[in-house]
Amino acid sequence: ATTTAPHEARELIDFIRLHSPANSIKNKSRPTNMADNKLRCVLVYRLDSSAAQEPTVLAKYDHAAQYETTGGTGTDDASLYGGRDKNYADAVAAILSSDPPASSGDASVIGGFKVVESTVHQVTYGADGDGRCLAVITGLQYPSRVAVQMITELHKTFIEKFGLMAMSATTNSLTKKATPMLKEACKKYDDLSSVDKTSSVLEKVEGVKIQMQDNIAAMLVNTETAEELQDKSSQLNEQASVFKKNSTTLKKHMKCKNLKMTILLVLVVVGVLAIILVPLILRAQDD
Repeated sequence: ATTTAPHEARELIDFIRLHSPANSIKNKSRPTNMADNKLRCVLVYRLDSSAAQEPTVLAKYDHAAQYETTGGTGTDDASLYGGRDKNYADAVAAILSSDPPASSGDASVIGGFKVVESTVHQVTYGADGDGRCLAVITGLQYPSRVAVQMITELHKTFIEKFGLMAMSATTNSLTKKATPMLKEACKKYDDLSSVDKTSSVLEKVEGVKIQMQDNIAAMLVNTETAEELQDKSSQLNEQASVFKKNSTTLKKHMKCKNLKMTILLVLVVVGVLAIILVPLILRAQDD
């Protein structure tokens, strides 16, 4: 079942995330956003039968930022849950206290799953018959069915190795021992396409969609290129027509000019001949 975060728990989460001393300056310049499909962290608790007893966090692994090893300087927002590694564990513990999972009734089976959403992320959790509770924090778009699948698989591995120890372990006493196991589970389920067929199909569909968009974009570019070539071809045709017209006009002009020069040359020759021949003819007649 998917529920909205209890008012007090949600306020605690948002207050821890936004107002912790180590995170206050950072969040002013760049707000945290978990509305994605990323896996953030996994936690293991022990729920005591007494309602007054707070859930005990036995182990935790911050997959998104690995705050314990990087000191809050990871590429992902290391202060995602409040700038101190304990804060996101406390926030989830508050949710478990306000809205505890229903026990499966079987110590070897985890159940009673719940999904609590806030404005920026979701917490998926469940518990077995002995009160061992596993919780996963993810982005809002991470499929809750995959988170449940991860918790179910991780629970089986965890109780095989730490089942008896978890019943009496103190706060965070199993974190170091369980880190390799939690890290491996996070690494596996961080790639949705490899663990969820639906996500794999959606990823392929998205790939085809992107390819089609690229093809359409290329086609539009080719269409624009073809239109540009057509425009240039039209311009060349117009320029060729103008050139042909101008060349014809020039040809006629040169032809007329040549004719005038020829006539002028003939007249000059005739004039010269007349000047030479006329006196000779007149002299011959006088003799």
